[in-house]
Amino acid sequence: MDLLHLICPGSPSVWDGNRLSECFSNIVLAFGGNVVTIFMIAMLGITNRNIQRTWRMNFFEKAVFYVLPILGASLSFLDVAFMLNTAYHGGLVTYHSWLFRCSRFAVWALTILALKCLCGSSIFYNRVLCFWWAIKPLLMIPNLQATFRSLEVLACLNESCMFLVDVMLGVSLNVIRVKRASSKSRQLEQSLLSFNEDAEANSHMGSGTAESYWDLVTFKSIAKVMNRGVIKQLDFDDLLSLPSDMDPSSCHDGLFSCWQDQWNCNSNEPSLFKALYCAYGWSYLRLGLLKVVNDLLGFAGPLLLNKLIRSLQRGSGNVDGYVFAISLGLTSIVKSFLDTQYTFHLAKLKLKLRSSIMTIIYKKCLSVSLAEQAQFSSGEIQTFMSIDADRTVNLCNSFHDMWSLPLQIGVALYLLYMQVKFAFAAGVAITVLLIPVNKWISTLIAAATKNMMKQKDERIRRTGELLSHIRTLKMYGWELIFSNWLLKTRSLEVKHLKTRKYLDAWCVFFWATTPTLFSLFTFGLYTLMGHQLDAATVFTCLALFNTLISPLNSFPWVINGLIDAFISTNRLSRFLSCPEHQYEQCAVGSSSLVSGGTKSHFSSDRVAVVMYDACYNWSSSNMQQLSPVIDHVSLAIPKGSLVAVIGEVGSGKSSLLNAILGEMRLICGSISSVGSVAYVPQVPWIMSGTLCENVLFGKKYDSKRYSDTLQACALDVDISLMAGGDMAYIGEKGINLSGGQRARLALARAIYRGADILMLDDVLSAVDSQVAQWILNHAILGPLTEQNTRVLCTHNPQAISLADMVVVMDKGHIRWVGSPADLTISQYSAFFSTMTASTSHESHDHEHEISSMRANEDLQQDNSSQLNAGEVQEIIEEEERKEGKVEFAVYRNYAAFSGWLVAVIIFLAAISMQASRNGNDLWLSYWVDTTKGGIELASSTSFYLVVLCIFCIVNSILTLVRAFSFAYGGLRAAVTVHEILLQRLIDAPVKFFNQTPSGRILNRFSSDLYTIDDSLPFILNILLANFVGLLGIVVILSYVQIFFLFMLLPFWYIYSKLQLFYRSTSRELRRLDSVTRSPIYASFTETLDGSSTIRAFKSQNFFFTRFTEQIVLYQRTSLSELTASLWLSLRLQLWAAFIISFVAVMSVVGSRGFLPINFGTPGLVGLALSYAAPMVSLLGSFLTSFTETEKEMVSVERTLQYMDVPQEQLGGHPPPNLDWPSQGLIEFQHVTMRYMPSLPAALNDVTFSIPGGMQVGIVGRTGAGKSSILNALFRLNGLCGGRILVDHIDIDHIYARDLRSCFAIVPQSPFLFEGSLRDNMDPYRFIDDLKIWNALEKCHMKEEVEAAGGLNLHVKESGVTFSVGQRQLLCLARALLKSSKVLCLDECTASVDARTASILQNTISSECRSVTVITIAHRISTVLDMDNILVLDNGTLVEQGNPHVLLEDLFSRFSSFAKASTM
Repeated sequence: MDLLHLICPGSPSVWDGNRLSECFSNIVLAFGGNVVTIFMIAMLGITNRNIQRTWRMNFFEKAVFYVLPILGASLSFLDVAFMLNTAYHGGLVTYHSWLFRCSRFAVWALTILALKCLCGSSIFYNRVLCFWWAIKPLLMIPNLQATFRSLEVLACLNESCMFLVDVMLGVSLNVIRVKRASSKSRQLEQSLLSFNEDAEANSHMGSGTAESYWDLVTFKSIAKVMNRGVIKQLDFDDLLSLPSDMDPSSCHDGLFSCWQDQWNCNSNEPSLFKALYCAYGWSYLRLGLLKVVNDLLGFAGPLLLNKLIRSLQRGSGNVDGYVFAISLGLTSIVKSFLDTQYTFHLAKLKLKLRSSIMTIIYKKCLSVSLAEQAQFSSGEIQTFMSIDADRTVNLCNSFHDMWSLPLQIGVALYLLYMQVKFAFAAGVAITVLLIPVNKWISTLIAAATKNMMKQKDERIRRTGELLSHIRTLKMYGWELIFSNWLLKTRSLEVKHLKTRKYLDAWCVFFWATTPTLFSLFTFGLYTLMGHQLDAATVFTCLALFNTLISPLNSFPWVINGLIDAFISTNRLSRFLSCPEHQYEQCAVGSSSLVSGGTKSHFSSDRVAVVMYDACYNWSSSNMQQLSPVIDHVSLAIPKGSLVAVIGEVGSGKSSLLNAILGEMRLICGSISSVGSVAYVPQVPWIMSGTLCENVLFGKKYDSKRYSDTLQACALDVDISLMAGGDMAYIGEKGINLSGGQRARLALARAIYRGADILMLDDVLSAVDSQVAQWILNHAILGPLTEQNTRVLCTHNPQAISLADMVVVMDKGHIRWVGSPADLTISQYSAFFSTMTASTSHESHDHEHEISSMRANEDLQQDNSSQLNAGEVQEIIEEEERKEGKVEFAVYRNYAAFSGWLVAVIIFLAAISMQASRNGNDLWLSYWVDTTKGGIELASSTSFYLVVLCIFCIVNSILTLVRAFSFAYGGLRAAVTVHEILLQRLIDAPVKFFNQTPSGRILNRFSSDLYTIDDSLPFILNILLANFVGLLGIVVILSYVQIFFLFMLLPFWYIYSKLQLFYRSTSRELRRLDSVTRSPIYASFTETLDGSSTIRAFKSQNFFFTRFTEQIVLYQRTSLSELTASLWLSLRLQLWAAFIISFVAVMSVVGSRGFLPINFGTPGLVGLALSYAAPMVSLLGSFLTSFTETEKEMVSVERTLQYMDVPQEQLGGHPPPNLDWPSQGLIEFQHVTMRYMPSLPAALNDVTFSIPGGMQVGIVGRTGAGKSSILNALFRLNGLCGGRILVDHIDIDHIYARDLRSCFAIVPQSPFLFEGSLRDNMDPYRFIDDLKIWNALEKCHMKEEVEAAGGLNLHVKESGVTFSVGQRQLLCLARALLKSSKVLCLDECTASVDARTASILQNTISSECRSVTVITIAHRISTVLDMDNILVLDNGTLVEQGNPHVLLEDLFSRFSSFAKASTM
């Protein structure tokens, strides 16, 4: 009231004993109402200034808009003139009368001006202004009463007319608005019929423009979504549309422009943080102004509470108490709107920031060469997208809180000083003492977080490696040792996580106990200074303490969030600073190539690629320079030529292609290429999508070229056999295609592209000889590519013979360049030794035969690839998501993961902690009541202080127990979930991994597990604190005010209805959020794998567009989720404001004695009011934390889904003895196997016997079932019928992992993992180094390994340290080390040259004399020396026998294969 006394000196502030004072009614009601009206008209005029008048007014509307405002302006001007006349003649005119009447004239003048504007209709048809003008005349009633009491006729007449004009305009505006709205809706219905398609097409952008301001502040837009969420499962069409300013493309462009400016200013250390400030800083700072107002308004509650309690203590009979009580509720209402609007706009900014960061990371991955990517592991890059992006976005919360929380604390301390003078210094001392402690803890948390992130990167990398190669690991029997290595990495991560969590627990303890200690020391010192405690002082201070709780508790999390954000921004800055992929260009006028003493000249218009003295390596610009992989190479490739690049394994053939593509680092020299490029890597990259999408690759569809391409690549028959044809869905990495089909699909993509230069890396090795000959004649040499420059790395003799130019590579050098004819007489003729003189003739003779075979034979896909493409459409579906609420079993499982005893201790500690705090406040209430009037009724001050001290100590101990119990329980749950999830996935069958994209599984181990590690325990802790806090408030209010019990039933009913209505939608939105997040990570992982292919095709924009579409879906889900949350929060806070007003008003009524029930002492009344005030924030916080907990529990639900996956049938007994199998006898007896019940049999009644020590070759066309033999032998898939015997023992009776470990295998895709070469050769470390060196020597890899650094050489991820051929040789050496009686070779010579393949065959023959060898091969030459041949066709054994006998039979299947083969 001090402010009103200052404004209205010498007059009653509000009530003069009978009525409202004139000063109050003039300034607060009349002048205040006019100012609000002026402000609303001005703001509506500014916001609608671009909207033009589009309506025609009828007579009634003209009368309203022209006559009434002019009449009002005239009457108000007349009123001002009367006052001027009175003042001129010396009469007394108070300043508040001047303010009231001049502001009223300003309102009417502004109204007339606004109606003259083009946007006048938009201003005065606004719903809020119409409603305000209808109630504004009510504010004039006190002034009208005062005027009538003056008995001045002219004044009474003028004031009555003014009041009537106000009422008429208010009513008229509302009537016209309603009529216009109904008319507009009818017109809208008609327009919608004709513009429905356009509206639907643009529904995802720019929505919300037609919403009224009231709808925006009350979040009414989400109502339709929530209504649907109650009655059905939500899908993406039900979500809110995305505003145009949140479009990911525009967000990316804004941030990228700022990042470019940073790069230009400081290329050495550009700062992502500064770029973020440049892009979003101004918007963010404007939100800071709103936060200041919101935070300061929060202190109005304690001040009004102080005035109310003092008013009750005085027991005055005026209306001041009612004014203060109602003001408490109104303040809470205003704060609710401000709070939700700040949260909404901040969250929208965060969504824009998230899309900016995610898109800029994705764009960078598309732009960084493989050499530059080498400095980051794939797990680290995936962490950039999944975790670092989130932490950087959270900077928005932490940065404002860094100044906001100290401001709130500072204001609270000042107000405390106003209450208890310098006694508050005791509490300040505690706060100051805790600052260095928290700073030290924060430093330790930062170090622990940094170390934890390193281990997390490594864990995610290892997890991705395990998931990518799970089939190979199972065949090796290595899945357990890999899981153990992964668990060791996880234990190191958990070690740092544990440090962080326990440090967080100390932070929680220090800051949670601070308010209690604050009250103890403050009130203790205040009483010891000789002051007397009263209810107003104590409970105002308690309310201020409550306002301190949130900033004090939040501060450590803010510090942690800032630390995490700055660490993540630095990590992202380092990644974004990598040099981008570009071709090194040189001027090409006339370049020469010197080779073999002969100089050849090429003019610039005839040269496609020129390299001059070029040296390349795989090191990044930030790494120590390695020895060149391409060493001083000079080469000129003529346009339109076919160039065959040949050489031994590891000679640098693939590196030469990567050098031309710009994927390697150029050390010296220069390179120039002319024209567009298409690239087929040695390991074909297939993207998730339809077969047609893989061929088109973003290019426009041309039906003739498309069909010609498919025919040239021998894909047309394959497609005709697929369910869905070329619209069949191809799974991740082409899991439902055979190796040959993947190679042909990648080749078709390159040919359809029509690029000037085709880079083909060993595309013929993955297909059988007949298909290879067709592809060579019709695709590589066919009419679609004969005008293009083709660079082909190959070991195929026929391709070499048909080339225009041959380049011989050896250890990174070009040793020879010339024509195929010259190659046969050169020193490198050994490469050509396997080619017969009749190759060309045979090729011509058999071309018609091959064409006929393509038309008549089933070119089915290899059943070893597990799945038919049509079936993949059924099983690789949208990610599964649960319906309805999160089941109680999920919470029960999480409690079980944490430990039931720990869960009980946490709950009891929380209840006891709240009880001790309530007891502390009740004791204070008792203290002020017993010492009322300065007389101590029972005990001394020291007694009260001792009891208060006991409460504080107990509260502190219980807080410590709760904090550390929560930390321990959260850690235990995190460890248990990871261990169980990993174990269940390790034991899952290969079929599960074929049907489930690895990105989806990896999302469980990255995003979901991060939630369980960090976010879930945090939000659960908040939920428990909010629950016990609310429980304490309900108990205290029910004890103090009996009437509150009558409010509980309707309160609980409304509350339950609201939360049920909201939760049904929020659960669905959270699940949709998780489902939309997985494709983002899966797409990102897929793009990482194929980034070099995408760059070669210049398809970065196509893939970036696909990625932004996924981001749009994710943004829409997040926006809907946010709006629904704030919809609920606003309504709960408004309901809580009503409860505060109810408690306050009932306190005033009870103090007047108007009720039969006495509400007790002033101390208890003050306690009730101080407890009612925090309900505004606590009630909203409780449901928010509850729904957030339920949302976070979705992560537990998702991990539980994968804990329930089908398990592999591993059962059986250990092998009968350690050296089993001792003979190597293998018998297939009527074996039938299917990959899915709906698919045809991959093996159909297959029966054969392989005696021990026999070498057997398995041949057949693509899809014949060759690899299925190995799948059955290794028990990767169960049998439908028959059995398999090894040394007369049914393999189903042997434990599956023991069975696999007894066999040796060289897989089709060579597998090396990141680690030392020693571990790659023998992960169990059972074998000594000498044996390893011997095995390497037998496989011709000893020299390369010695040169690279020996057995301790660090092999990079996926073995990229070596070429594909070298990796296969290392895998063969690994198999030889196993000394098994059964050796399986799955096309292991496909990527090595013919000479090396011949040497390997000799090695296998000499080293495996007593070993049963099963070889699957496309090269007929590799099986000619075998003891026996099995020919498969469509899963049936159609032929078997000695290869030489079968060759002599001209009508045998094997003979036809041999004729078509170039051998």
